[in-house]
Amino acid sequence: MLAKEIMNKIVTAATKKTNGRDLAVKLLSGMYSGLPVVDEGKVVGVVTEFDLLKAVNEGKDLQHIFAEDIMTKKPICVEEETSVREIIELMTENNIIRVPVVRKEKLIGVISRCDILNSLIQPEFITFCGD
Repeated sequence: MLAKEIMNKIVTAATKKTNGRDLAVKLLSGMYSGLPVVDEGKVVGVVTEFDLLKAVNEGKDLQHIFAEDIMTKKPICVEEETSVREIIELMTENNIIRVPVVRKEKLIGVISRCDILNSLIQPEFITFCGD
């Protein structure tokens, strides 16, 4: 199985100039714990809840900082032809929740640990009928 087969193709991303407050609002929506940061479509970083907490702990005002100030630069990305096995290894070795999927350095999708687990599970259901 390959990245392109299980990736989410609809991706919410931040720009380098997205301010910390807007990042926090998006992450607090509960749908994300991190966002890729793009510049002209290329992935230049990732911002996570941890990055925001670290900034607050350092006394920074979220209204006056930007994604580029707090993002993890040069994040781990995978190509669309990367095998799911390789992605699992990257995630477990680097303790990451999601990886951006790129084509020629441009963001085309995201894969989370849940996406991988969902692709591997074949649920079986049994229906019982009482007396």
